[in-house]
Amino acid sequence: MDPNSIFEERCRTPTIGDEAPPFKAVATQGEIEFPKDYRGKWVILFSHPADFTPVCTTEFITFASMVEEFRRMNTELVGLSIDSLYAHIAWLRRIQELEWKGMGNVEVTFPLIEDITMDIARRYGMLHPGQSNTQTVRSVFIIGPNGRIRAIIHYPMSLGRNIQEIKRAVQALQKADKDNCATPADWKPGEDVIVPTAGSCGTAKERMESKDPNQYCLDWFLCFRRERRCRSP
Repeated sequence: MDPNSIFEERCRTPTIGDEAPPFKAVATQGEIEFPKDYRGKWVILFSHPADFTPVCTTEFITFASMVEEFRRMNTELVGLSIDSLYAHIAWLRRIQELEWKGMGNVEVTFPLIEDITMDIARRYGMLHPGQSNTQTVRSVFIIGPNGRIRAIIHYPMSLGRNIQEIKRAVQALQKADKDNCATPADWKPGEDVIVPTAGSCGTAKERMESKDPNQYCLDWFLCFRRERRCRSP
């Protein structure tokens, strides 16, 4: 391959649907090869500006307290910043001694990647010059079991992430894959989903006239499928 093409590919910011840019790295849980080590699992790869910073600390306490919730969803967490491995270790040990919003003595058991060279951050477009040339913004990449990027969210340094929303995004993507549907605004597990838009006049007419109790339409292009809900005994 032409060296210029390799350089351009490594500098291009990945987009939804792309294969996650591969890398090998040293992390707090040992060396990892990404995304190879996570094939068959969903991954939330997220960056933070720096260790020992207040907003990042609240995020890590929250992520760490929810790690088992994510793992029950076949989802792993992987963090990254351009600080050193030793800074990571010292910070994570300090986090375990803190308590916030009733969350205390939480151990960060997911890997936190050392990226001193900023190579990985550049590959993933985590450095935004309008914010900083030496610190990553709060990027979130949701990566599917096949190693492809399914969603991307970027937050500025001053804005702490809503971890529940990140979890909801994974749940919605998993639901869409499983049941060939889309999820409406503010969807939560158990709520009704949107069926694929009618691809012909005939299908649109059938849907509008359908007596199926599990489906209803607001208009020909906006039809929902009712989700079964457990009834109390």
